[in-house]
Amino acid sequence: MKPANLNVLASLVLLLGFPLVSDSRLVEAEEPSAQEPAERLAIAENMAVQMEYALTADGQAVDASPAGEPFRYTHGRGQIIPGLERQLAGLHVGDAREITVSPEEGYGPVDPEAVVEIPREQLPATVTPEAGMSLSGVDPEGRPFRARIKELRDTTVTLDLNHPLAGKTLLFKVNIVDIAPSP
Repeated sequence: MKPANLNVLASLVLLLGFPLVSDSRLVEAEEPSAQEPAERLAIAENMAVQMEYALTADGQAVDASPAGEPFRYTHGRGQIIPGLERQLAGLHVGDAREITVSPEEGYGPVDPEAVVEIPREQLPATVTPEAGMSLSGVDPEGRPFRARIKELRDTTVTLDLNHPLAGKTLLFKVNIVDIAPSP
């Protein structure tokens, strides 16, 4: 075979991934390792992720992972807010980022209809209501809820059922600690 034809054949073999023949023995093209080191894996669907984080809203510290105890979640399963999950995709072990999440991709905008006024007597007798106090309970359909007392009047209490971070832009500082395929 002419040298030019050999170059074309070699290029086709490499480009198309055909097995290579050497000394009449078949040598398979190498497959990527199924056990890729964690530092090379990227955050993607069904990956178990461990990350350290600190969350602020309106310049105030809101939450953080405890020192030495990374937060764990499985990517793509809706275990964290959508805006954070979307922006974590593609990161690798060792990546550190500041991620801003809008209210629409976080806990949503403040819903004025989630602010309700109830008669004071609907509160348990054991509760001494104060403005700003958080309450939890079960609604008439049996669903759990959390509320914050927004205002007290003589005979009524105004409850805010919005998530405390609704309407807020969130700033996450994250450090990716580990990534592994989810079991």
